[in-house]
Amino acid sequence: MAKTIMVSNDCYEKLKEMKASRSFTETIFYLIESKEAKKKGNGLRACFGTIPSEDKEFDTLREELKPVYRKWSKRYA
Repeated sequence: MAKTIMVSNDCYEKLKEMKASRSFTETIFYLIESKEAKKKGNGLRACFGTIPSEDKEFDTLREELKPVYRKWSKRYA
């Protein structure tokens, strides 16, 4: 059974832009599911491989942060 909901004009316009050929229901479900996936850490997969392995600045930063990570791990492990 369908329900009627009220949204602001701004919200409606953004949903309308996002939906493309989908229905509003499909668009809302898509947004809910993508938010739930990010809560579970699945959003991190999109970031894998974004830093080149030969990036010297990243290597330097990682070495500087190792003691901080160790301290954090001991405290919360």
